[in-house]
Amino acid sequence: MPLQVSNYSWQQTSTAVFISVPLRGVSVRDADVFCTENYLKVNCPPFLFEVFLYAPIDDESSKAKIGNNTVVFTLHKKEAAMWETLSLSVDKEMMQKIREKSILQAQERAKEAMEAKAVARREDQKYTLNVMMKIEEEERKKIEDMKENERIKATKELEAWKECQRKAEELKIIQREEKLYHQEKQMEEKRKKLKHKCLSGNSASKNFATKGRNSGNIFFEKLKEDNIPAPRSVGSIKISFTPRVFPTALRESQVAEEEEWLHKQAEARRAMNTDIPELYDLKEEEKNPEWLKDKGKLFATENYLAAINAYNLAIRLNNRIPLLYLNRAACHLKLKNLHKAIEDSSKALEILTPPVADNANARMKAHIRRGTAFCQLELYVEGLQDYEAALKIDPSNKIVQNDAEKIRNIIQGTELESK
Repeated sequence: MPLQVSNYSWQQTSTAVFISVPLRGVSVRDADVFCTENYLKVNCPPFLFEVFLYAPIDDESSKAKIGNNTVVFTLHKKEAAMWETLSLSVDKEMMQKIREKSILQAQERAKEAMEAKAVARREDQKYTLNVMMKIEEEERKKIEDMKENERIKATKELEAWKECQRKAEELKIIQREEKLYHQEKQMEEKRKKLKHKCLSGNSASKNFATKGRNSGNIFFEKLKEDNIPAPRSVGSIKISFTPRVFPTALRESQVAEEEEWLHKQAEARRAMNTDIPELYDLKEEEKNPEWLKDKGKLFATENYLAAINAYNLAIRLNNRIPLLYLNRAACHLKLKNLHKAIEDSSKALEILTPPVADNANARMKAHIRRGTAFCQLELYVEGLQDYEAALKIDPSNKIVQNDAEKIRNIIQGTELESK
C-alpha cells in the first residue's frame, strides 16, 4: 500500500503554480512523474503524490526539477487567474475517470509524437537520397566531361599524326617518282649510246665484209647482250572477288538461316560505312559488333571501363543486340553506376520481346540486374518486383528465391520501424 504524501507545499501567481513535494529516505532520481492538464502524479515507492488540479494547465511548457530529496513543479496556467485551492474535491468514481482520461490523452500525444518522428525520419531519408543522387549525377557528369576531353585530345593527336604520316608518304612518293625519272633518263641515254654503236657496227661490217661471215656474227651476238630492255612501268592491278555462295546440298540447305546471316552481314557493312570517328583506325574484324561483344571478356579481368567502351561502340554499330545492354549493365553495377545499369537492363527487356523460351535466360538476367540496382539505391519495393518477375521465369532458382526473401525482410523491417 503506497504512502500518500500530504506534507507538500504550494504557491501561486496569476499565471503559474509552484509545488514542492518532499520525498525523504528514497532515491528521487527513480521517481516516475506523470502530468496532464488536469492531473499530476509522482510515484516513488513507497511514496505516492497525486493531485486533481483545480484548473487546466499547459503541461507541455510546465517543468519538474528533481533534487535534494524534493520534486519541485512549475505549472503554467492556461488562463490567468488565482485558484481557490490546489486540488478539487472529487469522489472516487470521478478520480478514476480523470485518471483514465489523462492516460488516454498521454497515449494519443505519444502516438502523435511517434508518427511525427517517423514522418520526419522518412523526409530526412528522402532528402538524403536526393542529395546522394545529385552528388552521384555530378560525379558522373564530371567523369563524362573528363572522358570527352580526353577523347577530343586523343582525336586531335591522332589527326596530327595522320597528317604527318600523309606528308611523309607524299614525300616518299615524290622521291620515288624522281628516282624513276632519273632511271628512265639514264636508260634513255644508254639506248641512244647502243643505237649509235649499232649504226657504227653496221658500217664497219659493210667495210669488212671480205673478212668473213663469222666476224659479223660475233659482233651481232655482243650487240644483243648489250641491248638491255627498259624496266616495266609502275601501275596498279584491280582484283574483283566472286560473291560468297553457300556450298550446301539442296537436301541439307538451311535457306532461312543463310538469308538471316546475309542480312546481318549487310547490316554490319552498312553500319561500318557510317561516319563514326572511332572506326577510322580499326581493322575490318574490329568493326563487327559480335567481335566487340567478345571484347567484353575484359569484364573477367575487372577492366570494366574498357569493357564498357567496347560495348558502347558495339551498340553504336548495332543497337538491337540485347546481350550488349545486359553485359554493359553488369559493368555499370560493378562501377556503381546504378541509374545506367537500370537503363541498360530496361533497354534489354524492351528488345527481348515477345517473351519466349529462347530468351527466358536473358530476360531473367535483365530482371535480376535491374532489381539489384534498385536495391542498392534502397528502392526495395521496385527491386522486389524485378526479383519476383525473375522467379516467374525460373521458379526453381534457389539463389533468386533467397535474395527475394531477404528483400522482403528488409521491406517489412522498414515498415515496422516506421510504425
